[in-house]
Amino acid sequence: MAPQAPTTPSPPRPMMRHSSAFLLPSPPPAGDGPATDVALVVLNQPLPRFAPLLWSRAAVRVCADGGANRVFDGMPELLPDQDPDEVRARYKPDVIKGDMDSVRPEVKEYYSNMGTRIVDDSHDQDTTDLHKCITFIVKNSDNSNLCILVLGAVGGRFDHEMGNINVLHMFPNINIVLLSDACLIFLLPRTHAHEIHIERSIEGPHCGLIPISMPSTSTTTTGLRWNLDNTSMNYGGLISTSNIVEEDKVTVTSESDLIWTVSLQK
Repeated sequence: MAPQAPTTPSPPRPMMRHSSAFLLPSPPPAGDGPATDVALVVLNQPLPRFAPLLWSRAAVRVCADGGANRVFDGMPELLPDQDPDEVRARYKPDVIKGDMDSVRPEVKEYYSNMGTRIVDDSHDQDTTDLHKCITFIVKNSDNSNLCILVLGAVGGRFDHEMGNINVLHMFPNINIVLLSDACLIFLLPRTHAHEIHIERSIEGPHCGLIPISMPSTSTTTTGLRWNLDNTSMNYGGLISTSNIVEEDKVTVTSESDLIWTVSLQK
């Protein structure tokens, strides 16, 4: 029998680093890397408690259709000690985009009169409002180091939630974070190894790694209570839910795209 040729090891994957420091009251100073542009998307669900904080850190704020109603009604509710009219004037979206079937006419007129750009996409019924907003932001940004924060992506109708998670898979090269009061969610594309920095004052301890798009033949982690070691995951079998963050840094490598989710503290 002829000797088998030695196998060539796969080249190491580039490292992608993740942090939730944008939720800290005072985020750490920017490092030596390229500056990050933060864009905020508001969907048609109740605003999380940290909406005013993220609004102040965003370079652009886009409301997806009925998300404008949530800003109009919800920002004064989150800031009850301030004059509602002043709050609404201060938290004015830059763009309202979608098929315009949910935004109330008086809200649309109010923001339009204040200079908000209204983009009617009612002709496009093949993509979700979140997909429309992400496409708009990407096309109008010249910074490849873009972070898009999405408020109201979970906590409502299940089909809407699955549609929003599908958007993560449709833009695997864009850093998109789905946020609610209870948790945050983002994609770990299989093209990279991942280093997730845990902000213990605001997130954890519960977390999950979920192979929604396809089975994972091999996933390896560090930093969790129940680490995976070349573990196979698939629906109908094992998936890593209700795991616990044990260290300040979690690492993940996988043969498939994974959804990462971690709980947020109140």
